[in-house]
Amino acid sequence: MPIGPVHRTVHSVQVDAAAGVVYGLVADATQWPLHFPPNVHVERLEFDATHERLRMWVVANGEVHSWISRRRQDPVQRRIEFRHTLPQAPVETLHGTWTVEERPGGTCLLTLLRDFTVVGNRPDDVAWVKRACDTNSCAELDNIKRLAERWRHLDDLALSFEHSVRVRGPAELVYDFLYRAGDWPGLVPHVSRLDLTENSPGVQTLSMDTRTADGTTHTTESVRICFPHAGRIVHKQTVTPDLVEAHTGEWSVLPDESGVTVVSQHSVVLREEAVTRTLGPTADLATARRCVRQELGRNATTVLQLAKRHAESAIRVL
Repeated sequence: MPIGPVHRTVHSVQVDAAAGVVYGLVADATQWPLHFPPNVHVERLEFDATHERLRMWVVANGEVHSWISRRRQDPVQRRIEFRHTLPQAPVETLHGTWTVEERPGGTCLLTLLRDFTVVGNRPDDVAWVKRACDTNSCAELDNIKRLAERWRHLDDLALSFEHSVRVRGPAELVYDFLYRAGDWPGLVPHVSRLDLTENSPGVQTLSMDTRTADGTTHTTESVRICFPHAGRIVHKQTVTPDLVEAHTGEWSVLPDESGVTVVSQHSVVLREEAVTRTLGPTADLATARRCVRQELGRNATTVLQLAKRHAESAIRVL
């Protein structure tokens, strides 16, 4: 099959942080959904400390696209080469390089280069791909810079936690309740509105109004990737509440010989500059961590209990 002309995008950013810190953020692709705004989910399929194969779901120009990425890591040169296999149209081929160059004073230069071809090389398609590369590259580099420059402070901003419940009922019914989030208004007390679309099987986009404990309402938008055969739904908020800079998570339905364990896992990065604006002038990061942990934990526990009731009630009826 013929390959069209090669198009190139190059983006760089100066980072006031050590090159090793910046390289580490680029190298750990499994954390990209939490750190990079366009990335929804990354599954590491293979890794031998140098070569890896990743399945990636990424928002490009407002649409969720997925592909397999093969990467070669070189920590000595602080260089990562990658290429997409089975890319989605209109992309025909795409490969590129991340490089981190040390600069004087403990700073570094991070550069992302992409070369791509487009099926048929139609100008509109070339412009679409270039726009996606430009938008996502800028978002990724800006966020790496932001994270790396507050690296020592990041542990105070990040938190992860999970809740679980045991269910005496079929795993399929538990998953069904979690999957049909469009039915949650009227069933889940804190969800006052939820608009769900699923233009591609297993890829859901949600816009949701959530009531908080103090009676106020905030609007979020999310992408969910559903794996029915594995009993998993991973999710990422693409529009977050003011206090939250990033939020990813997963629902897992885990059957065993005596029942089902359902787990809700969350990872969050706080937006530090919003703490006093949102919680008041005396609030600090500890207050924000506690507030977010309680709010998300309460909502997750509510959904878990309702999924449990949904599955167990069906068994009692039968």
